[in-house]
Amino acid sequence: MATLELRGLTKRFGAATVVDAIDLTIPDGAFVCLLGPSGCGKTTLLRLIAGFMAPDAGEIALGGERISAPGAVVAPERRGMSMIFQSYALWPHMTVEQNVAYGLRVRGVPAAERAQRVATICAATKLEPLMKRYPSELSGGQQQRVALARALVVEPQTLLLDEPLSNLDANLREEMRFEIRRLHDAFRYTTVYVTHDQGEAMATADLIVVLNAGRIEQAGTAEEIYRRPRSEFVARFVGGANVLPGRLAGREAPFSIRLEDVDLVPAAGDEVAGGVRGTVVRRAFLGSSRDYVVEAEGESVRVTTSPSVDVQPGEAVWLRFPPECCHPIVAVPAGGSPT
Repeated sequence: MATLELRGLTKRFGAATVVDAIDLTIPDGAFVCLLGPSGCGKTTLLRLIAGFMAPDAGEIALGGERISAPGAVVAPERRGMSMIFQSYALWPHMTVEQNVAYGLRVRGVPAAERAQRVATICAATKLEPLMKRYPSELSGGQQQRVALARALVVEPQTLLLDEPLSNLDANLREEMRFEIRRLHDAFRYTTVYVTHDQGEAMATADLIVVLNAGRIEQAGTAEEIYRRPRSEFVARFVGGANVLPGRLAGREAPFSIRLEDVDLVPAAGDEVAGGVRGTVVRRAFLGSSRDYVVEAEGESVRVTTSPSVDVQPGEAVWLRFPPECCHPIVAVPAGGSPT
């Protein structure tokens, strides 16, 4: 395994710049999520790392050795990487055992060693009872584990995953995100995981890289990204936040506050110290919480409360914004990644 470095990496399709001068270092053994909406460049970036396309500018280095640059791309099969696609790409005419062994067979690994490595990885991925089944006889979660086992059995330096859980239902997605993290912790390969799902990113990653329009908006741990967003895009995209006008050191400045950090108090009682009066315009019961939209001083403010707080649309409320939960938005420097 080795450190993966992206330096000024750029990819264009016609007049559109899809990956825009990205600088990123992925430490050896780290689990990194590329997080962002559709069209932000995250899958193109993953394919550049895999060697499926050449960059228009910049370079990629693995362990200090350049593996991609304009006109000079090391072939995917020579990069020591495995990739798991959204569709899993299992061979339908092969059993689980044969699918998992395929990469070893094409590499010429002797039969005895091949059988031992397949047995070991199938045990780690809880596939032992399913080894003689075909993909059509498996659930979505089981097919995902086969794809993981097939990728890991060749002992890659780097594992690349492109929206691997998007075809699963909500319960299976939650189960598999922890399974993917468990396997990462067991084998300690470098992982680059593409997703648009913030929950997946926050549950799995050591480092989250938030992408927007081909550029890095912010990179950090889940808590750093959630609690201290550096741009309005990150504040709204990751976890949901209100971005409201305020003053910082005597100057106008936007600040973010998470939905659950806003205090909402029915206006039936006394005025709330430091509060702003507003009117509920929408509410939704979400089981473990209630979601409100409140109009206050010309702003629409979203608030998440416990389900015990029950205020009807049209009723007056007080909103309080605890200062310790209000974070100034720091603009991302033009032409580069956040520091």
